[in-house]
Amino acid sequence: MEQVGLAAATTDVSLWSLFMQAGIVVKLVMLGLIAASVWTWAIVIDKYLAYGRARRQFDKFEQVFWSGQSLEELYRSLSERSNTGLAAIFVAAMREWKKSFERGARSPIGLQMRIDRAMDVTLSRESEFLGARLGSLATIGSAGPFIGLFGTVVGIMTSFQAIAGSKSTNLAVVAPGIAEALLATAIGLVAAIPAVIAYNKFSADAGKLSGRMEGFADEFSAILSRQIDEKLQPRAAAQ
Repeated sequence: MEQVGLAAATTDVSLWSLFMQAGIVVKLVMLGLIAASVWTWAIVIDKYLAYGRARRQFDKFEQVFWSGQSLEELYRSLSERSNTGLAAIFVAAMREWKKSFERGARSPIGLQMRIDRAMDVTLSRESEFLGARLGSLATIGSAGPFIGLFGTVVGIMTSFQAIAGSKSTNLAVVAPGIAEALLATAIGLVAAIPAVIAYNKFSADAGKLSGRMEGFADEFSAILSRQIDEKLQPRAAAQ
């Protein structure tokens, strides 16, 4: 009779059975970790597509920018669109350039500072967009194992209470409770490991894209600086 009971206990250790047998606290921990894992993979897919799209847009813009097309023509073709990345930095600088000359700018230093400020603000906004939701990956990656461990501790405490109540240390009695407790830690690791890997990868990708934008902003600032000197110095000499 005892062997029949043991067989029944050993056959009822599927993941679903372990989840259903767990206490309410452990269940809440597991559900929270499962939700965190789903959120992690949603961010991973979103960032993978977004960064790939950003790289293609950067390559396309740089190809057009360095093709020899005039800055005025490029600005007219982009000014009416919703731009991101390098195009957004270019449009912000050209918009400030045109506004300043329309208002009769006379100081090369002041004009250069305003253009650089416009590019810096746009660069900051675009970099913030690239890094959006990466903090969630870092949080899940660092907190996931500890949350799972909390569920495990609670589950083991409940199991020991059940053992004390039944006054039996039979493996068939102990094993299911320990298994359902350890399941919380396993789910925590399943949520945390991809989050850590994804965070490291996407942080590096975001840094590279931000570096490209900073490099373009510096190059374009130098180009505009030369054009400012060409336009404002003859005006200053004539006065």
